[in-house]
Amino acid sequence: MLKVLGENLKASRLAANLSQQVAAERSGISLKAVRNIEAGENSSTLSLLSYCRTLQKTDWLMTLAPPELDTSLFTRKDVFRKRQRASRQEVAHG
Repeated sequence: MLKVLGENLKASRLAANLSQQVAAERSGISLKAVRNIEAGENSSTLSLLSYCRTLQKTDWLMTLAPPELDTSLFTRKDVFRKRQRASRQEVAHG
């Protein structure tokens, strides 16, 4: 997957007529980071995001984000009842 992503980013960079060095400078990442990304090798998430932003491909990454969830799905009123404090007598007898 990383290899395919890297190849697609490289194609985008070439279509924009940018060298790896210029793309790296515009992204604020190292030339080595650009080479790693385009080769599908390990890179930091921040480097990948910066590179995608420079090449105007952040829409690709947005497809990885989960859709907004309805938070009411995570609220169960029967589970989150307020806990009652034990009486002193119950505490003393254990």
